[in-house]
Amino acid sequence: MAELTRLTIAEARDRLRGREFSARELAQAHNLAVEKARPLNAIVLETADRALDMAEVSDKRIANGEEGVLEGIPLAVKDLFCTDGVRATAGSRILGNFVPPYESTVTANLWNAGAVMLGKANMDEFAMGSSNETSCFGPVENPWRLPGNGSPIVPGGSSGGSASIVAARAALGATGTDTGGSVRQPASFTGLVGLKPTYGRCSRWGIIAFASSLDQAGPLTRTVRDAAIMLTAMSGYDPKDSTSADVPVPDFEAALGGDIKGLRVGIPDEYRTDELPAEIAALWQQGLRWLEDAGAETRDVRLPHTKYALPAYYIVAPAEASSNLARYDGVRYGLRVKGEDLVDMYERTRAEGFGPEVTRRVMIGTYVLSEGYYDAYYLQAQKVRTLVARDFENAFEHVDVLLTPTAPSEAFAVGDKSDDPIAMYLNDVFTVPASMAGLPAISVPAGLSKSGLPLGLQLIGKAFDEETVLRTADVLESAAGFEAEPEPWWEMTQ
Repeated sequence: MAELTRLTIAEARDRLRGREFSARELAQAHNLAVEKARPLNAIVLETADRALDMAEVSDKRIANGEEGVLEGIPLAVKDLFCTDGVRATAGSRILGNFVPPYESTVTANLWNAGAVMLGKANMDEFAMGSSNETSCFGPVENPWRLPGNGSPIVPGGSSGGSASIVAARAALGATGTDTGGSVRQPASFTGLVGLKPTYGRCSRWGIIAFASSLDQAGPLTRTVRDAAIMLTAMSGYDPKDSTSADVPVPDFEAALGGDIKGLRVGIPDEYRTDELPAEIAALWQQGLRWLEDAGAETRDVRLPHTKYALPAYYIVAPAEASSNLARYDGVRYGLRVKGEDLVDMYERTRAEGFGPEVTRRVMIGTYVLSEGYYDAYYLQAQKVRTLVARDFENAFEHVDVLLTPTAPSEAFAVGDKSDDPIAMYLNDVFTVPASMAGLPAISVPAGLSKSGLPLGLQLIGKAFDEETVLRTADVLESAAGFEAEPEPWWEMTQ
């Protein structure tokens, strides 16, 4: 049954419908793979029995010809999504053993489409991190290792558990959330496809909030086609979410397979930094050639406020986090640490419940929202955000998509940047601008570094034009022909 975990979502879907194996057999194979992958620390709660129950329902629906878009497909769910009757912690002690009495809209859409839940994926605490080292459950390890010495490396963050379990061939896909790059950067670090849709494309209802004006759900998969299939199931207008966009949901898979002759691909000059490693710059150039060979036209474009996007993000996002996380006080749910009075209980609960990175960002956010500093910091950051979005609008008057690197480096060693927050924040330098503008963006695995680790290229598109982004990504994926996989060392360590 091990070969069942080697399939893509599209392959598994077609073979399930062809009755080559059952959804229960597929779930059993992935339950076993999740068990073997425990050394990665990618899954914080396994739901093996629930997976089998859901698979049996899928088998009945397939037999009756009532199958959904994802019928019988085993997925992992980032522990930021509320799942009815299944613990959700956001990787934080402060939520303790919180069991939601409701289902997030995105996961409800997936279950309605027939998907099967394998478990809840580890993540940086409250999605704050770029390496999946801030979780209260401990760090996640990338299934890839440093060649030579075999040292553990990070899978990226905050959706590191989701990326790790898919890259380890223990789930066919996984949900992630992307606030400043938390789907795309882990995809680049683990050799996966990671898609951040347009802000508002997927409902945020039932997703534990980090920064409400930035958070957006997205899929992590092994192919562009799989990302398109998952996005079709995840998307849709939700009246329970005031930021949900009431726009039609196309069949994103149907957008694939077309040519890109005449497509205008923009190359942002501001992404050509002196600090960019030569091998990533070379891969970027190779990506341009692949698209040109497929008939696209490449043009240089200017995004002059790009250099201000990252510092503005680290004002806006912490400010919103400070507001969102104020609800965790030990009164209604989650952790409660007794104190001498109510205020002391608040202080003790939050001090023990929040980790260092969350505490740092809450303090930054509280500071920039405080009287006397709001105008100087938060208001200015919002003005910069408007300028960043305007840059993209101007660029898209001349081009259809933008091509950039996804991350400024390959995956780094566990613990390598834990004590340097600024170095950690710089991991998001190429992904944050699209997040600040609310635009769709995808990371596609395009090659290996000199040390043999995955590197990704990013495509950014116009708002609600995921179809063009996916069509271009499909061409890029075919040209790159990325087929490298990590050695399954974790299966030998139990």
